[in-house]
Amino acid sequence: MITPDQVSAMIKTGLPDASVEVQDLTGGGDHYQVVVVSSEFKGRSLVQQHQLVYGAVREAMSSEAIHALALKTYTPEDWATHSA
Repeated sequence: MITPDQVSAMIKTGLPDASVEVQDLTGGGDHYQVVVVSSEFKGRSLVQQHQLVYGAVREAMSSEAIHALALKTYTPEDWATHSA
């Protein structure tokens, strides 16, 4: 089982400037919803943004410590518009 804090730490290792919110969807520690805001996403497609996040949690996904990961990714500019 991986905690939300561990998921956040993995993502921040791969994307050091990221702001990360992690929600355990089932309480079982393997299905998460994650919101990631990073300047690394600027100019990248949604697929490329998600690939960056999946790259950061690849080991946990391949070992099935994380079974499901629902992603929402934003640049800081998009997040400011979204959360306003």
